[in-house]
Amino acid sequence: MSVKRPTAGVYLLELGGEDDAFAAREAASAATDVSVVAPGLATARGVTERVRGLAYTHRASELLGRTDPDVASARALLDAATIERSGSVAVRARDVRGSTDIDTQTAERELGQVLVDRGFTVDLEAPDHVLQAAFASDLCALGWLAVESVRDFGTRQPTDRPFFQPGSMDPLLARALANVAGARPGRLIVDPMCGTGGVLAEAGLVGADVLGLDAQTKMARGAARNLSHLLDGSTPDGLPEPGRYHTAQGDATALPLPADGADAVVFDAPYGRQSKIANRDLDSLVAGALAEARRVAPRAVVVADRSWADAASDAGWTVTDRFERRVHRSLTRYVLVLERTG
Repeated sequence: MSVKRPTAGVYLLELGGEDDAFAAREAASAATDVSVVAPGLATARGVTERVRGLAYTHRASELLGRTDPDVASARALLDAATIERSGSVAVRARDVRGSTDIDTQTAERELGQVLVDRGFTVDLEAPDHVLQAAFASDLCALGWLAVESVRDFGTRQPTDRPFFQPGSMDPLLARALANVAGARPGRLIVDPMCGTGGVLAEAGLVGADVLGLDAQTKMARGAARNLSHLLDGSTPDGLPEPGRYHTAQGDATALPLPADGADAVVFDAPYGRQSKIANRDLDSLVAGALAEARRVAPRAVVVADRSWADAASDAGWTVTDRFERRVHRSLTRYVLVLERTG
């Protein structure tokens, strides 16, 4: 049995989705020193309450330690751990992505017994503390639950909104893009090709002010309806008050903002089948939008059905991250994270 005990202030992140690199990049908006340690698991320092607004991180726990992925090793790790807590407890064990043959009920029972032997009482409904036991293919990690993300994305399906168009982005990806862009209270996020407003809505729900533009008046007005529907209601539990919002018909290559007037620009570029946009060539449209985004903000996140990395570099951006996210057999979304340097 091998055991690794963390230094102070280390957290275990349980990741969602299938792309751990992308999930870790989003998690970095709410924590520092994020590092994937096993499929579906990462560690981090400096975890903040913004974890509540993450799409691809389910929870963060104060890490007790790591060991081999079996119940006996997990029990030995917990038995040897220094625990400066008391009161009631519940144990939650997970077989991360079904990667082990762990019986999670047995794991919960045996780990719970260790805690009972150390003076805890069991309360499965409203415990003072929750011990998370994550079993992955390479390791088991134990930690005290610190913060969970708000999992309300199913309430915001694109087809349930007042204004819907085919191809609308799902709220999970939209939230992740907003977080990668740095959405949070006190920041302005701009989408110059806002469509139905999905990214703007998710940025607004984590507290950012948002501005959406679209070349089509119909889309700008429809996005406004969606933002009113999603941001004017009650605040989801655990999230900040929604930010302010505004949409208008406009040109992505001529934004109505001064230099450095925004904190980030996010846009989903038109796909190949939409190669002519308002009588404008797609290449020149995206190149112009990238140049204009660099004028008004120090960061941009671009999504498309192809990589615009060369165009971004030509516009003066540094590509810090790039991801490929397969949607279905005929569509892969490319995500670029851009930083302005120099």
